[in-house]
Amino acid sequence: MLDGILKMPRQKLPRPVRPAPTIAAEYRRRLDALIEEMHRSLTYWLAAAYRAHPSVMAADEAPATSLRAAVRRLSRRWQRRFNDAADDLARYFAQAVADRSDLALKRALKRGGFSVEFKLTPAARDVLGATVYENVGLIRSIAQEHLAAVEGMVMRSVAAGRDLESLSKGLQEQFGVTKRRAALIARHQNNLATASIQRVRQIEIGVTDAVWLHSGGGRHPRPSHVKAGRDRVRYSVKEGWWDPDERKHVLPGELINCRCTSIPIVPGFS
Repeated sequence: MLDGILKMPRQKLPRPVRPAPTIAAEYRRRLDALIEEMHRSLTYWLAAAYRAHPSVMAADEAPATSLRAAVRRLSRRWQRRFNDAADDLARYFAQAVADRSDLALKRALKRGGFSVEFKLTPAARDVLGATVYENVGLIRSIAQEHLAAVEGMVMRSVAAGRDLESLSKGLQEQFGVTKRRAALIARHQNNLATASIQRVRQIEIGVTDAVWLHSGGGRHPRPSHVKAGRDRVRYSVKEGWWDPDERKHVLPGELINCRCTSIPIVPGFS
């Protein structure tokens, strides 16, 4: 809530609070470190298991059994590693976004003469908790999807009698797929968490409406978002903006790869 008014507001629009790229970059860096460690471990131990069976043929059940056991041991180990890391990383990320978002909004309001101190209200706590919960699940799913893909790859390789070089190539390709997914998670969750926290804070200071701003970034912008930004569409902060293409209410930054933001219409400010 507003703590007090220092002086008469100037007739300026608040600046939009944009997601901090540095937070997304640090989140991605930490995810990449886990993924790279997992990839090195899988590559090393699966290569050792392959070398223990120089002739991997579909007719020979022993190599298949041994390799299946090896990949499942590795899967259990690395799933535990990601599960253990997920909670701390998700909490760090959620708190970093919340702190930076509050500071950015506080500075934007200060330009208009408003002094505001944000506290951890029940609504803000709910957003933080939901952000942590969602990101814990996403971090764990990175390992789940990667390890499932690797196990399938190993079994297909054994069935087809392929050599270690072919498997290594497949592991490297899957490594790239997983890193790209981690980059998308870091970018999208940064946008989504910022939008969710901003919505709560805007409601708490009495903001009911905001103006949609298209980011102008991205190689494939959504036409409806481009038009909304061009038309300076005004929408309800509580409900979000009705996206005619998605056929539902959305907030800026909520959809995958959406980099849009908004300008809150603060009473007495703009």
